[in-house]
Amino acid sequence: MTSKDYYNILGVKRNASEQEIKQAYRRLARKHHPDVNPSDKSAETKFKEINEAYEVLSDKENRKKYDKYGDQWQYADQFEQVSRQQTPSWDFGRSSGTTSFHFAGDNLDSLFDELLRGTRTRTYTRRAQPRRGRDIEAPVEVTLEEAYHGTKRTLSLQAEEPCPSCQGSGWIQNVPCSTCQGLGIVPRLKRLEVKIPPGVKTGSRVRIAGKGQPGYGGANGNLYLVISVKPHRLFERRGDDLYVEVPVPLTVAMMGGEVQVPTLKGKLALKIPPETQNGRAFRLARQGMPHLGNSSRGDMLAKVNVVLPTKLSPQEKELFKRLGELRPA
Repeated sequence: MTSKDYYNILGVKRNASEQEIKQAYRRLARKHHPDVNPSDKSAETKFKEINEAYEVLSDKENRKKYDKYGDQWQYADQFEQVSRQQTPSWDFGRSSGTTSFHFAGDNLDSLFDELLRGTRTRTYTRRAQPRRGRDIEAPVEVTLEEAYHGTKRTLSLQAEEPCPSCQGSGWIQNVPCSTCQGLGIVPRLKRLEVKIPPGVKTGSRVRIAGKGQPGYGGANGNLYLVISVKPHRLFERRGDDLYVEVPVPLTVAMMGGEVQVPTLKGKLALKIPPETQNGRAFRLARQGMPHLGNSSRGDMLAKVNVVLPTKLSPQEKELFKRLGELRPA
């Protein structure tokens, strides 16, 4: 029985941890995503393989089944049921008799041979057990402005649908369907527009209910957007607070005045009291990032960066000289 090597597809060892598998998937998904490689047809095929491998290895139970049965892991429950019985009876409905199959150990090839021999003159109806669709993850990178206001993204996702050749049964004329290799499902690429709410941060997982893999007699899985926020040239984010440096002329710092403070929704006037020291921080309430899931907001901390004058005129030099005489070091 041949088997796809999902570990090799993700480039991890067979004893890799869940975190190592997830990191490998994210790295490869970004590299081979069709949107990143629009002119490379092989990228879509590779992207499908990566998603297929991750969907199996990221699920503990499915990974155990894959480790034992390879790419026939979806039949694991049937294999286990047969292996527990010495002479199991399979009733195919159209005949009043039953056909017995003898199966020993892990010889799966023998099991398939007996299954095919036993069904050669009978109609075999595969009744799939209802199961919930698997959850899937999609990495999404946003700017700080998008994280502040919320945004939308159109994603290309690897999904599954019932095989059109066998209508999802996995069988045609008593033999496994060649289109889906007996799985009853085929992969497809779907495009989906999703909303990213305000307040997300690096590491946020946004749940899109019912947009994961379809269920078979059960509910669909969920889609989880794994967010990363790009660094900003002006603002530093700490939790939901924002930090920014504000240039303040020396004269304003000494005598007092107003300066403009940038925010993610426009500029604000900040009153600088006389004799403000370099490095002093002013807290602007509710001018930071929105809290994910509610209406409250963080604050903004505006740090004063006193700007010393350059290219002094003779008159300015004289004034500083007099200041130095009045306030000796």
